Amino acid sequence: MNRTVEVLPDQSALVARALELILSKIDTAIQQRGRFTIALSGGSTPKPLYEAIANQNLPWDKIHVFWGDERYVPSDHPDSNELMARRAWLDRVNIPPANIHAIQTDEADPALAATKYERHLQEFFHSASGELPSLDVVLLGMGDDAHTASLFPHTEALKVRDRLITVGNKDSSIRITFTYPFINSARSVIFIVAGTNKRPALAQVFAPVADDFTYPSRFIQPQGELWWLLDAAAGGNQ
Repeated sequence: MNRTVEVLPDQSALVARALELILSKIDTAIQQRGRFTIALSGGSTPKPLYEAIANQNLPWDKIHVFWGDERYVPSDHPDSNELMARRAWLDRVNIPPANIHAIQTDEADPALAATKYERHLQEFFHSASGELPSLDVVLLGMGDDAHTASLFPHTEALKVRDRLITVGNKDSSIRITFTYPFINSARSVIFIVAGTNKRPALAQVFAPVADDFTYPSRFIQPQGELWWLLDAAAGGNQ
């Protein structure tokens, strides 16, 4: 596996390194393909990264933003990943509205919303049914239960291998999420993980042998690069 693990001194250094890496990926993608595609993660850890990206002078018309998962709430709900990213980054820059590819959460049936987002991705990437397009970067976090995106331990979403998008569940909370095969088709997957509470899960994710369904981040083994950026609190044992 093409895995790189970096342990940074603190969260500030973690954000700085993530920013450096993403700016490099933006430059390469635009030079090679004329555009850059990125899937965002939710949670509190990436927020300062999004704020840092917003302060850059970038060719926003060539950058396309997707989401790796979304809670099934309205886009103006405090729990919305889209809302967080808009406030921290997207509403602060001159990115064309058509370049923001949010997950729609207004269908009565979440499965229909998942199908619609998958169709949107297929149309954007001009990919056929069953084909896995490649985003330039998929940003991921990891919970202290080793979940990533909305792929939670021992849930049905972990069994979906023939779709780009599926419905995820955490207890009674409905999510829309990338499937792990779609994540694994990315050119670069970048985990950003902070906090001592992540250490036990990381030990299992990095272990030579462990149960993937118990520690879902183990499923993330992309065809491209795999980066684990950890602060010292999370990665002190790595």
